[in-house]
Amino acid sequence: MQLTGAEIVIEVLKEQGVDTVFGYPGGAILNIYDALYKNSDIIRHVLTSHEQGASHAADGYARATGKVGVCMATSGPGATNLVTGIATAMMDSVPMVAITANVGLPLLGKDTFQEVDIAGVTMPITKHGYIVKDVTKLADTLRRAFRIAQSGRPGPVLVDITKDVTANKCEYEKQKPEALPDPNHYTKEDLDRAAELINKAKKPFIYLGGGAIISGASEEVKKFAEKIDAPLCDTLMGKGAFDPTNPRYTGMIGMHGTKASNIGLGECDLLIALGARFSDRVVGNAKKFANRAKVLHIDIDAAEINKNIRTDECVVGDLKKVLSELTPMVNERKNDEWRAHIDELKVKYPLKYDKNMLTCPFVIETLDRITDSKAIITTDVGQHQMWTAQYYRFREPRHFITSGGLGTMGYGLGAAIGAKVGKPDETVINIGGDGCFRMNMNELATASRYNIHVIDIIINNEVLGMVRQWQTLFYGGRYSQTVLTDKVDYCKVAEGLGCKAIRVTKPEEVEGALREALAAEGPVVIDCQIDKDESVFPMVSPGASISEAFDADDLKK
Repeated sequence: MQLTGAEIVIEVLKEQGVDTVFGYPGGAILNIYDALYKNSDIIRHVLTSHEQGASHAADGYARATGKVGVCMATSGPGATNLVTGIATAMMDSVPMVAITANVGLPLLGKDTFQEVDIAGVTMPITKHGYIVKDVTKLADTLRRAFRIAQSGRPGPVLVDITKDVTANKCEYEKQKPEALPDPNHYTKEDLDRAAELINKAKKPFIYLGGGAIISGASEEVKKFAEKIDAPLCDTLMGKGAFDPTNPRYTGMIGMHGTKASNIGLGECDLLIALGARFSDRVVGNAKKFANRAKVLHIDIDAAEINKNIRTDECVVGDLKKVLSELTPMVNERKNDEWRAHIDELKVKYPLKYDKNMLTCPFVIETLDRITDSKAIITTDVGQHQMWTAQYYRFREPRHFITSGGLGTMGYGLGAAIGAKVGKPDETVINIGGDGCFRMNMNELATASRYNIHVIDIIINNEVLGMVRQWQTLFYGGRYSQTVLTDKVDYCKVAEGLGCKAIRVTKPEEVEGALREALAAEGPVVIDCQIDKDESVFPMVSPGASISEAFDADDLKK
């Protein structure tokens, strides 16, 4: 049948099972929005307050559901406003398709009103990018975009469509989505060598990353860890892939990881990296990282092997499939002495905070208790992000949604909206600092417009907390442009944007405020006012080994 390019866009979205699109219209993309209007009973469109909010919402939707997130924007500034969200998705391996419209083909390259080469702009931060100038190629290009976004290591793909293509007609024939290509490139010999390394180890330690969540490998990880009786730490992106109440769990690894994880990893004789990329925030000083151990790296992306840390053996493939084949090949054993030593470290170096005052850890522990560790938590970036990772017990995958690689301030609220739209029956809470809240607080208007029940907890210390912590420790207390003391009343802002607002200044007010927010029907903002000099510990100094993590007690000494 003959369809316009705009109609083809909608039909391909339906082919791919897309039920929600986040976006903001404009002149160049009007034909697509008109076609979307005619299909609003099948595809829901969420109008965000800013295009960056749309990209973060699509990201949060994808992380919460495991499906491809879709966002749309018009040409020029509409498209460029998506860039931060696209880069966020790229760094954290999130499947996303960003659809933009550009000026008509005869006007390209002439500095036309709202013309930007968005495919060129986003080339370094996408898995692939297209500009479609021929309507006959539109359907297949969109199909390839969805296939690329989901295959192997997921990521964002951009499809830019000239306006004349959205108006032109061609023959369209519906197709079923193709099966994704096999991402596994390992051999039986790779598994044999990995199993031999594991079987020879006396003190194995598992380092678990976000690949375990993307792969859906939680159960396989648990069986593997139990069979080889190894302690296990996780990264920020790996939260929820392994139950933190499991006795083998040692906490997060890295700059703000637990001392038990950081010290224990430094003492192991075999480090088994599962779906992790050896980020600088995990590794610290690469020359001192796990330097007593052999390293086995299992990852879907061959480009990650030997990129940051040299490995002794590797298996390139989907973690779920690799572990399902590798676990039967390894010897079942008990590492009683090694496990007892790690348990001693956990007892000797617990996470702790001052319980006599209102702090972020107190808020998060209270939240964890009254939600029974089952809420979907999004965060912005900074101290509150680390405290959330430390003190909320994420017992299921896809329940911790945060910008790990890019560290995007202003990410959390848009992501929370996307997560709640994708998982309407789940409790969804964003935890952010006041500095982050300022960046994209306009998305509260989105939440109130659609009456989306998300809770936005502001950890309000009137400073850029993490930057201030660094200024305290490493810059002689010179607080250059990190003090946010001014006349902004966040509760009034929230109410002005159509949300319920609650202010908390004392520990005894926290539980009541959280329960009131949980019982509400629409969006709620809780302004929690904490001291400006609260710091996140443990911490590793720049350039130091992660085994040299220090806390407040160490500073006093």
